[in-house]
Amino acid sequence: MFNHEPPGYHCPFCLIAGGGGDGVNDPRTVVTRTERALAVISPRWWPNNHGHALVVPTDHYENLYDIPPAAGHAVHDLVRDIARAMRTTYSCDGISTRQHNEPDGNQDVWHYHVHVFPRYHGDRLYESRAQQEFGSVDERIAYATKLRGGLGR
Repeated sequence: MFNHEPPGYHCPFCLIAGGGGDGVNDPRTVVTRTERALAVISPRWWPNNHGHALVVPTDHYENLYDIPPAAGHAVHDLVRDIARAMRTTYSCDGISTRQHNEPDGNQDVWHYHVHVFPRYHGDRLYESRAQQEFGSVDERIAYATKLRGGLGR
């Protein structure tokens, strides 16, 4: 209904959900997976909030308008689990989540996803922008390993 995915779109989240990578996303950065959702360390790095996670449904739904209840519940259950693990293992002061829909809502990947950010006192997350360079795969693997430990997986 409110879709903007272009014809022939190659979805990076579907690729990683299928166990593949694309040179930016790497399957080794997946934190955990359930039947309907997975969490991966984002390649985008914010200056004071490294290691933020993206939680996505394993099936392809473009946005909030499309996602069925069971997939939405699976995503948000995993968001909660990732937030708890992040709060403990990153020693952060809080957690913020974001979810964007449509171009004017700041969506730029056409697969529903929720950002889970570690927050630190004075980090100015909402006043900063993602760094131009992606976090290295090795850095992201280290954060994924840390969060897996916090999940007990």
